[in-house]
Amino acid sequence: MDADTITLTGVRAVGHHGVYPDEKRDGQEFVVDATLSLSLRRAAETDDVVDTVHYGELAERLVRIVEGEAVDLLETLAQRLADAVLADRRVDAVTITVHKPQAPIPVPFGDVAVTISRARP
Repeated sequence: MDADTITLTGVRAVGHHGVYPDEKRDGQEFVVDATLSLSLRRAAETDDVVDTVHYGELAERLVRIVEGEAVDLLETLAQRLADAVLADRRVDAVTITVHKPQAPIPVPFGDVAVTISRARP
């Protein structure tokens, strides 16, 4: 098995996720990092984008999910993102990090994030 990865970091989108009503009403920026585990051997041999996960299309898919239906928890959003990535049968596993840099935390902080890793059974 090949141990190849595609990593996409810092994908930004405005979503309406959060526990508090003003978060759902006003929205805020979320930042997504995704690391996909898959074999890139075929793509390297053919030099053809159809033989790999197109990271531009992946970024657009992640943004649509962040901008889509609101959820309360980052954990739920991360799972939805992971499920979308794993829908591509070429992907063996994925690690998703969802950052919420403007989270309503009453003390100074730099970032809050949830990271999940999921693999194909």
